[in-house]
Amino acid sequence: MLNSRQIAITALTSVFLCAGEYARADWTNFRGADYSGISSEKGFIKEWKEPIPLTWERDIGSAFSSFAVVGDRLYTCGTSEDQQTLYCLNAKTGEVIWLNRFGPAFRDNFGDGTRATPTVAHGKVYVQGAKGKLICVDAETGKDVWNHQFNNVPTWGYSGSVLVEGDLAISSAGNSEGALIAFDRITGAKKWHTGDDPAGYSTPYPFTFKEKRYIVGFTGESAIVVEAKTGRLVLRIPWQTNYKVNAAAPIYHDGHLFLTSGYDTGCGLFKLDADGKNLVATEVWKSKVLMNKFQSCILHEGDLYSCDQKALACVDFKTGKEKWRVRKVKHGTLVLADGHLLLLTQSGRLQIAPVSPKGFEPVTDAEILSGKCWTVSVLDDGKLYARNMTRVVCMDLQKKAAKQID
Repeated sequence: MLNSRQIAITALTSVFLCAGEYARADWTNFRGADYSGISSEKGFIKEWKEPIPLTWERDIGSAFSSFAVVGDRLYTCGTSEDQQTLYCLNAKTGEVIWLNRFGPAFRDNFGDGTRATPTVAHGKVYVQGAKGKLICVDAETGKDVWNHQFNNVPTWGYSGSVLVEGDLAISSAGNSEGALIAFDRITGAKKWHTGDDPAGYSTPYPFTFKEKRYIVGFTGESAIVVEAKTGRLVLRIPWQTNYKVNAAAPIYHDGHLFLTSGYDTGCGLFKLDADGKNLVATEVWKSKVLMNKFQSCILHEGDLYSCDQKALACVDFKTGKEKWRVRKVKHGTLVLADGHLLLLTQSGRLQIAPVSPKGFEPVTDAEILSGKCWTVSVLDDGKLYARNMTRVVCMDLQKKAAKQID
C-alpha cells in the first residue's frame, strides 16, 4: 500500500509524463521558431477512423496568412470592412480578442487579402500587408507601435513575413527601398538596407555558418546573403524565375543552401565556403525534381519532403535523387510532427502519414475544409489550426485520448 509521500510522487510523475506526452512550444512565426516547418508536438492522435472533433470555426475574411500561436492566443490575418485585418483570437475558443485594420484590401484573381503570417516576439506582433504596409503592434492590445510603407508592390502582393532577428525586424521592400531592409524592432528606426533586387515572395531566412549569423533574402531575381547585424552583402546567387516568383523558403543545412522555385525553374543545392569576408557558393546539383511555386519543403533526416506544383515527393537533400512521388497530389502544405507528415491538400483534405523515405502511406484521410486551401496549417497543444481563404478551423487531435483516460 502506498504511503502519502509515494502517492504525491506518483501524482507528480503523472503530471510530468502528461506534460511530456503533450509537449508544446509556441509557434511564433511562419514555419515555427526554428524556421523549419517542424513542430515539437508529441502525443496527438495520428490515426482517425471517426470524424476529427471540430473545436471551433470562424470566418475572418479573405487572406492566405498562416498562424502564430503564443500561449492561448492565435494571430492571423483576414479582411474586414474592406481592410486588411490582423486578428488576435482566443486559441481555445476562436473568440476575437482584438483586431487591427491596417490598410486597404488587396484584390487578386488567385485570392484576396494579406499573404504574410504574423510574427510574435517580445510582446509585439509584426506583419507586412500585401500592399506594403509593415506594422508593429502591441500583442496584448493590438495598439499600433510603429509602421512603415513600402512602395514596390510585386505583381501578386508583398508575401514575405517579417523576420525578427535579435534587435531587428527584417523584411523585403524591393528595388531602391532595399531587397532586404532592417528596422529596430522596438522603435521602428531603420538600421540598414541592402541590394536593389525587386521583392520576391519569400520570408527572410536566418542561418548560422562558421559561427556567424546570416540572412537569406530570396528576391525576385536572386538569393542574396547578408550579415545579420550589418546587412553587408556577402553572396549573391542569380536565380531567375518566370514572373519573378521566388516564394518557397530557402533551407540551410550542414554548410549547404537549398533553393527551389516553380514554373520551369526547379531547385538546386549550393555548398557554402568562406572567401575572406564574403561567402562563395558552389553548385552541388540542380534539377527540376522539385518545383515549388509557393509551398516550402521540409528537411528531415537528410530528405526533402515537398508538395509542389507537380506532386507530393521525397528527394535526397545532398544528391537531388527522387525517392518517391505521389503525382495526384499537388500544391498541398506540409507540417512534420512526432514522426508524421500532416498534409493539407489544396481541396481541404487532411492526410496524416508516418514520415518515410520509402513512401507516403496515410493512416488518416479526412475532409476538414473545402474551397482553396493554400495556407500551411499549424499544430499547437494538440490542436490543428487550418484555413481556406476565409474560414479558420481548430481541429482537436487529442480529444479521443482524453476520453480514453476518462
